[in-house]
Amino acid sequence: MKTDAIFYTIFKEFPSIFFELIGKLDTNTNAYEFIAPEIKQRSFRLDGVFSPLEEFPDEPLYFVEIQFYRDEAFYDRIFTSIFLYFSQYQPPNPDWYAIVIYDKRSNEASFPLRYRALLEPHLRRFYLDELGEEVDESLGVGIVRLVVESENKAGNLAKQLIDKAREELTDALIQRKVLEFIETIVVYKFPNLSREEVEAMLDLNIIRGTKVYQEAFEEGELQTKLKMVPILLELGLSIQQIAERLKLDLEVVREAVRQ
Repeated sequence: MKTDAIFYTIFKEFPSIFFELIGKLDTNTNAYEFIAPEIKQRSFRLDGVFSPLEEFPDEPLYFVEIQFYRDEAFYDRIFTSIFLYFSQYQPPNPDWYAIVIYDKRSNEASFPLRYRALLEPHLRRFYLDELGEEVDESLGVGIVRLVVESENKAGNLAKQLIDKAREELTDALIQRKVLEFIETIVVYKFPNLSREEVEAMLDLNIIRGTKVYQEAFEEGELQTKLKMVPILLELGLSIQQIAERLKLDLEVVREAVRQ
C-alpha cells in the first residue's frame, strides 16, 4: 500500500488529525499549510512539513516522516534533510520538531549518539500499533490506525469509523469526504476487491442512498463546478457557454462570476 501517499492526503485534507496524533489539540490548524518540499542537494525530499503561514512566524515547524521499514541511515537522512531545508528556505520560525510516525517500534533504527543533543528537544516518535484505546475514542486517530490495521481486522475497524463519522460529523460535506477517505484506505488494503465489493463490505451502498449523503454529494459536485467557472472564463467562454458546459443554471454562473 502506498502509505506515504495515504498519510500525505490525510494530513493535507485533515490537518487536525496530525495535531491530535501528536497531542497538540489546541493548535490553530489555520496557521499552517502542509507541503512536501524538495531539497535540491542529492534530491532529498521530506515526506511533509507543517509550515506556518507568513503571518504566524512564531509557530513551530513540524517535519513529518512516515517510516514503515527499518533503515539504519534514516536518522542521518532526516536530520540532513532538515538542515538543508533550513539552509535553502531560511524559515523565520524559532522552533522546530521532527515527527516520525512508525507502523511499529521494531522498524525503528538505532538512534546515533552523535545526534543525542537533538533527541529530547526536537525529536518526537509515534508507533501506530501502540495507539491502543485511543482508536475507540478518536475518529482521527482511528483513521490513522486503519492504515496499518491487519486485513482480518480492517473491515470491522472501518465500519466502526464510518458509524463514528456519521454520529460525530454534523457537516454533511465533511462527513462525505471522511467516508470516502475511509473507503479509499480500505480499497488500498484490499487490492483484490473491486470498489463495489468494498462498498458492500462497508455497507456504503446503503449510506449513499440516504438523503443526507445525496445532498452532500450534490453540494460537493456544485462546488467543484463553481471552481471551474473562472478557469473557463479565462479561456474565453461566455457565461452562457459555461452554463451549458457545466450544466448549471445561468443565474448560478452569473453569481459565481460576480463573486
